[in-house]
Amino acid sequence: MSITLNQEKTFTIYKPLTPAVATEVYDSYWKFAALRQDVFFRKIENNKFPWTDDPILSKHRFTNAYRASDRVSQYLIKEVIYNPDLSSSPKEVLFRILLFKLFNKIETWELLKSNINELTYEDFNFKKYDDVLNKAMSQNKTIYSAAYIMPSVRVFGHARKHSNHLKLIDYIIKNDTVQQLMDTNKMQQAFDIIKEFPGLGNFLAYQILIDINYSNIIDFSESEFVVPGPGALGGISKCFQNTGGLSNVELIKLMLDRQEMEFERLGLSFKTLWGRSLQLIDCQNLFCEVDKYARVMYPHIKGSSDRSRIKQVYKYNPKPISYWFPPKWGLNEKINQL
Repeated sequence: MSITLNQEKTFTIYKPLTPAVATEVYDSYWKFAALRQDVFFRKIENNKFPWTDDPILSKHRFTNAYRASDRVSQYLIKEVIYNPDLSSSPKEVLFRILLFKLFNKIETWELLKSNINELTYEDFNFKKYDDVLNKAMSQNKTIYSAAYIMPSVRVFGHARKHSNHLKLIDYIIKNDTVQQLMDTNKMQQAFDIIKEFPGLGNFLAYQILIDINYSNIIDFSESEFVVPGPGALGGISKCFQNTGGLSNVELIKLMLDRQEMEFERLGLSFKTLWGRSLQLIDCQNLFCEVDKYARVMYPHIKGSSDRSRIKQVYKYNPKPISYWFPPKWGLNEKINQL
């Protein structure tokens, strides 16, 4: 809300955070989001590295302000979900999403693709997939991303984690999961279906849900439902010295609701994703990234995390990304106008 006195000066009244009480890290949440989004656009505009004067952002690896902008998510959206050379059958799309997501590594997808004629559920052969991954492991290749800790699924009885995950994919598809998901009318209902499968805790189930929601199997707003991950909980504990009784989910929703006001309050020019504001999944991720950022920027604020350094150092990847988002978002036409 703005008020004008004597038609000369305009004063903006900002709604307080009450009942939550913020720390100094809170403002850095918004500053980090703006800085990281600036980096995103400077890379697109082919500016030279480094894309920021912030020493922490220059040295360490952080995900984008928008989850869907990350390299792995972009590959999933373009090459796995919406690849025009692949089947658009909901069952086949779900199979591909699960196959990609449980390893979450571009190189593993490409390894399977180069060794198996077609990555389809219709022709799925457990032994063929298992043999390819066993061989890769014997050659000391890493087949899982370090982004998530993927728990083993012992219920299927195999010695190796990847073998059990292949069986899990088959199990999920055979349980008529596609139709169950398509019959839902709330994101939480879809989440409840996914989290019931063995080995998928709440956070991993939520991440898989977001990836499925990129497709046409389901179509929910990314601001409808959120599940905080361990990293986000660390960030929340550093941004707030007192939550005022608000739950972690409510605090993430608070960030969603306050984003425009907070960027204005801090004098930050935040570039949205071609008109798409931050969604709950993005606000959740930003808490995770700020948890890492604060380890260096605010080492005296420990929060609930006992980590004191950022492990991953930024490594320049010269391979360009041609950004493309789920068509239902209506962003691709805007990108092409650049």
